[in-house]
Amino acid sequence: MSIVSACQVWLSGKHIAACGWPSCVTLLPTPPQALRKSSPLLIDPTFAPPLHLDDAAVRRLLSLPALLPAVRDALIDLSAGRVVQPQRMVMEMPDAAGLLFLKPVVSDKALVTKLITQFPGNARLGLPTLLATIVLMDPRTGRTLAIMDGTWITELRTAAVTAVACDALTSPAPKVLALLGSGALARTHALALRAVRPITEIRIWSRDAGNVQRCAADIGGIACTSAQEAVRGADIVCTITNATEPVLRGAWLKPGAMVAAIGAARPGWRELDDEVMRHTLIADSRHAAEVESGDVIESGARVSAEIGEILAGTKPAPAAGETWVFKALGQAVEDAAAARLVYDAALAEQTMAGNRQGEASSAGAGA
Repeated sequence: MSIVSACQVWLSGKHIAACGWPSCVTLLPTPPQALRKSSPLLIDPTFAPPLHLDDAAVRRLLSLPALLPAVRDALIDLSAGRVVQPQRMVMEMPDAAGLLFLKPVVSDKALVTKLITQFPGNARLGLPTLLATIVLMDPRTGRTLAIMDGTWITELRTAAVTAVACDALTSPAPKVLALLGSGALARTHALALRAVRPITEIRIWSRDAGNVQRCAADIGGIACTSAQEAVRGADIVCTITNATEPVLRGAWLKPGAMVAAIGAARPGWRELDDEVMRHTLIADSRHAAEVESGDVIESGARVSAEIGEILAGTKPAPAAGETWVFKALGQAVEDAAAARLVYDAALAEQTMAGNRQGEASSAGAGA
């Protein structure tokens, strides 16, 4: 089989992906055994046109109860090496206006690429600072199945990952939650964490006092005038900011607290000071944390375990009463899990609509 005539071939333990021209060849790591096996097509091979799902459709089709176990399984698969997920590509916009992330992944269930932009200045325009588009493809043929708005997927699955870690590694006792950040991720974190733990109080702080007041009203929280005020005595602290310098000090933390560090996704950016980073560190991806997280790189902290390893039982969880940090950089496999849920729900919705139309037609013919 020649490269020119092939969509993909295997050669010398490397996956050669070609678009049909010899010059368009990319070497990828040898995929896990799970991907070598024949897997069923996501839909029957009728070559139906791709679905186009806007933000409203994605919000209607993606449910948190379905997303939580799907994300849990995705994290386990990532740590077990059952997916192929290259390091994400990051491109900086001119004048430091924003970032573009390109995040591909393939599993036995889906081939997905996500394009996501981060423009902090969008807040002044009334737009989300994170905007995304996801392309879902059949992992056997590469055929595009759906193109969907990925903004809500990003917001909800990010919070779902934090909730999965919280559910696995904290006691079931009621919690006080501190949110450092008052944007969309603050709102989804309140939603997701309330789904796994009884939250008695939510405190919100960010540098924009107006956003803090609006967020507090939206989620039933308390607006704080300083990060320290929000953090003191909190059981769970989530940093979900665009900060490039630390906003959380270790001296403020309650012993035994959980810190979910979501922002600072670039090597030179920080949300946490070195005292915070001295605590036990868990990551969604060890490799990503070591090469992408400024908090990890600049503090010299070592990742004790990936959350997927702990969920699978191959690495121990932090001891009861131990303060620990969960560094989440957002993994493409999480987007793939969410996109597959949305796609399956869309197909089910179409089937139900078709059945209702058929029943209505039959009823009319028999009248």
